[in-house]
Amino acid sequence: MNITQIKYVLEISQSSSMREAATKLFVSQPALSLSIKELEEEIGILIFDRTNKGISLTDEGREFVSYAKKVVGQYEILEDRYLSKDSDKERFAVSTQHYNFSIKAFTEVLKKFDPEKYVFEIHETKTRDVLESVRNLKSEIGIVSFSGSNEAVLKKFFKEYNLEFVPLMQRETYVYVWKNHKFAGRDEISIEELKDYPCVFFDQSDDSNFYLTEEAMSDYNFNKMIKSDDRASTMEIISELHGYSIGSGMLSDDKAILKGFVSIKLKEEDPLVIGYIKRKGSPLSIYGEAYVEELLKFKEL
Repeated sequence: MNITQIKYVLEISQSSSMREAATKLFVSQPALSLSIKELEEEIGILIFDRTNKGISLTDEGREFVSYAKKVVGQYEILEDRYLSKDSDKERFAVSTQHYNFSIKAFTEVLKKFDPEKYVFEIHETKTRDVLESVRNLKSEIGIVSFSGSNEAVLKKFFKEYNLEFVPLMQRETYVYVWKNHKFAGRDEISIEELKDYPCVFFDQSDDSNFYLTEEAMSDYNFNKMIKSDDRASTMEIISELHGYSIGSGMLSDDKAILKGFVSIKLKEEDPLVIGYIKRKGSPLSIYGEAYVEELLKFKEL
């Protein structure tokens, strides 16, 4: 078994046919089929079911793919660190849900050190990706949150992924509306009063578990819901359709991005606990330590 075969399996698992996978991989279909057959014979399982309708993963194949993704992820980290043209540069990476304080802390670390050569990364992404990135050491630090509705699920992932969660703050639940919305002047509002307006959620559709959403009220049955995976699109949708989104109310941290929006306290209580995660037992780099120092400046708990 080699890394090329493992990558082949992953590509085939995402394709509708062996021919499609071969085209994407720039190899002949017979060569690809032979490589997979040799792999299956070596490890003693059938990874794919082949029929005249196409290919599909077997139960054992699905388990193999789950491990293969981790292996390839780790291999790509090693390859990038030691074989790329940037191997002589300082490195640091963070993955975060959508919180501006995490970006502020990131820029402060760069200002503090300003290495001569570096590749620093910050990924504003989905909950699952934050957890996986820190688990697989692609990122040293991750910023995540949970509410009462998904606390148990997130803590289960922390334990399963060997992650340490450090709480920074707890925020009450607010809704964001455009400044000309009929409710814009309210100090408090209920979800029921907003039932005729669309709620715009950050799309977590790649996640297998609905409770990995980063917003509060994730288990509420909204009459109208729009999913978006882009912050600018979300803001435009809210302003054009008189919709709303649910958040932590930290408009003061997001002035440039949320200009024109106002926050209203939500009567329904589902406070968010926001904090950072890191791998248990894994020492932090000097940049990781500095980043944590910056995050702790926001600590309220």
